[in-house]
Amino acid sequence: MANKNNEDISQKASENILGPNPVVGIPARDLLSTARLVLRQTVKQPIHSLKHVGRLGLAVKDVMLGRSDIAPAPDDKRFSDPTWSLNPLYRRYMQTYLAWRQELNTWITQADLTPQDISRAQFVIALMTEAMAPTNTALNPAALKRFFETGGKSLFDGLTHLAQDLVHNGGMPSQVNMNAFEVGQNLATTKGSVVFRNEVLELIQYKPLTEEVYERPVLVVPPQINKFYVFDLSPEKSLARYLVSSHLQTFVVSWRNPTKAQREWGLSTYIEALKEAIDAVLAITGSKDLSMLGACSGGVTTVSLLGHLAALKEKKVHSFTLLVSVLDTDVKTQVALFADEKSIEAARRMSYQSGVLEGRDMAKVFAWMRPNDLIWNYWVNNYLLGNEPPVFDILFWNNDTTRLPAALHGEFLELFKTNPLTRPGALEVCGTPIDLKQVKCDFFCIAGLNDHITPWEACFRSARLLGGKCEFVLSSSGHIQSILNPPGNPKGRFFTNSQMSEDPKHWLETATKQSDSWWQYWRDWLHARAGKLKPAPAVLGNDDYPALEAAPGTYVHER
Repeated sequence: MANKNNEDISQKASENILGPNPVVGIPARDLLSTARLVLRQTVKQPIHSLKHVGRLGLAVKDVMLGRSDIAPAPDDKRFSDPTWSLNPLYRRYMQTYLAWRQELNTWITQADLTPQDISRAQFVIALMTEAMAPTNTALNPAALKRFFETGGKSLFDGLTHLAQDLVHNGGMPSQVNMNAFEVGQNLATTKGSVVFRNEVLELIQYKPLTEEVYERPVLVVPPQINKFYVFDLSPEKSLARYLVSSHLQTFVVSWRNPTKAQREWGLSTYIEALKEAIDAVLAITGSKDLSMLGACSGGVTTVSLLGHLAALKEKKVHSFTLLVSVLDTDVKTQVALFADEKSIEAARRMSYQSGVLEGRDMAKVFAWMRPNDLIWNYWVNNYLLGNEPPVFDILFWNNDTTRLPAALHGEFLELFKTNPLTRPGALEVCGTPIDLKQVKCDFFCIAGLNDHITPWEACFRSARLLGGKCEFVLSSSGHIQSILNPPGNPKGRFFTNSQMSEDPKHWLETATKQSDSWWQYWRDWLHARAGKLKPAPAVLGNDDYPALEAAPGTYVHER
């Protein structure tokens, strides 16, 4: 039962990962001011408030008399224990809570407030109501059953886990057993070598698994806020292994984990480092150009590099792929809810003062945006049930965060604030203005239908900013699961449509639904642009770029 519970919460958490999206936190002053606004609203609109108090009273009366049909949402698994529906007392406890939460949200939604204030108030109310859920207390029937089944050991184990998290995890419930994995041992195990290193990145070349390879190599650019091995987790989920098994020469960038000493590293720093990596890949493979893949913020970096190369009239990139990347930052998500000018400037000052933006601090902010899936699930599992944190590779990777240098974080904030990639010449990198319409090579774009971090409609709008021919594919998954989608998944679905209409909804309505994984569809797209087959290289690197050490290299281990 514990294993099944761990599997469920791990899967739910992996669908709600927020780590790869470096934007802005939520200032405490904004939360407090919103909370005060909610309290003031009870006085400013007394008749409105009394009406909803009366409605809540009627709802609670129906609950007490056993006449209420209020129930949790179908996707709310907190009340899945049969006791919540079968035991009269527990059922009334649950229904009273649900009625209270529902009426609070209805009250604030119908209040005389601006749409932004209503959205912020709903967020604060959600924080309060989800924290006060009956399932988070010692009266949780699953916790009581576990207590008697273990003779009280679950309580002792839960308190032990709580003490450990207070000391080692900043008081947040651990999402994963961090001792169950080791990078290079049971993660990131695809054979390869570091063939180039500069101050910013290591370049890993993977060993071909076929006798022949295509001429044109593939260079993968991961997000700067996470480590590269999301592309090389377990062998069955490794995109790197899939590529080398598909006759493709594969190189992956492993970013260095910056410290205060690198506070001045900005977007141009990363692009100059990537240009050196591209030259190394071309020298090693003998190809005149290559294909690239950029994911999340790595996609923003890749596109900025391509705009820079277009301005220089350099044709070193033949085609590229964007994974869940937003270039048009006019996105209405929870991440942007408190991102006004003051909070953006405060975030910029804070990271510059410390020199870096800590990935673990950002992960905490994002966890509170999905508290049921990223906090309270683990509160129940680790503390009330006394279970060990789950063993799950995706969550290990998501908790193995890196830092962003202050300058790069400031530039990401500026991108978020001013949306310059939508306007020719509004962004300048490495001394050249960027016009995405001048990026005319073919590209493949993946978005996730259920992605709340980089919504697929925003990815669709972003793809239309570029000047090349786009193959847009919509996966039926969320943010990370859209990337980690190997062939053979019985639930795998994706949508294709060669017509890039202006309206994303029209695109989806006229799209073709396909089964299994988009990886195979993408592989065929890459093969069509990969040149001729030739014998696979016998060694990794060459005389000018010799193999320095075995993958996964040194930078990935930096803390």
